[in-house]
Amino acid sequence: MSGHIGPRLREARRRRGLSLKDLADRSGVTKGFLSQVERDLTSPSVGTLLRLCAALDLPVGELFSGGQGPLVRAAERAPVAFGGEDVTEYQLTPADESRILVLESEVAPGGGSGEDAYELDSDAEFVHVLEGMLDVEVAGTRYRLAAGDSLTFDAGAAHRWTNPSSARPARVLWVLAPSLR
Repeated sequence: MSGHIGPRLREARRRRGLSLKDLADRSGVTKGFLSQVERDLTSPSVGTLLRLCAALDLPVGELFSGGQGPLVRAAERAPVAFGGEDVTEYQLTPADESRILVLESEVAPGGGSGEDAYELDSDAEFVHVLEGMLDVEVAGTRYRLAAGDSLTFDAGAAHRWTNPSSARPARVLWVLAPSLR
C-alpha cells in the first residue's frame, strides 16, 4: 500500500481514545480487517476509507502529505493511499494547497475504487485518462474512458471506478476542487 495511511489511522484512533472494536463498530468493518489496514497489510476500498475517516471525524485530506511549497518535483511526489484495490497514487499538488488537489493514479488491470460507491466533500471532480481505459460510474451512469478522454462531475455524487482491462494498467489524473480537508 502506498502512502502508509495505516499508522495515521491508528494514531487518529488512539488520539480519540477508541479501541479497534469501537472503530470497527462505528465504521461497519471487522476488527480484524481494521487491524490489517492499520498495519498496512491491506488496502480498504475508497468507500471504506471514507467511512473510517467519518467514524474518526478525520478529514481525509489529513491522511495525505504532499510536497511543501509551490513546486513538486517528480522525485518528491508524495505517495498517497486513497483506498481502492491495486491502485498506486501520488499527490501532485503541495500539502498546503487548499484550492485544488491533483492525484496521479496507476490502476492495475481489474483494479479500482472497490465495490462501494462513495461521495467526496468537494465541489467538482475531474478525471483524465493518460493511458489505458477506465470505467467510471457516477450516480448510476457508466462512462468508459479511453486514453485522452476526460470526465467532469459532481464530487458529491455517488461514484466508483475500475480498470476494465485484463492486461493493461491505466494511468489517470484526478483533480478535486476544492482540495479535500
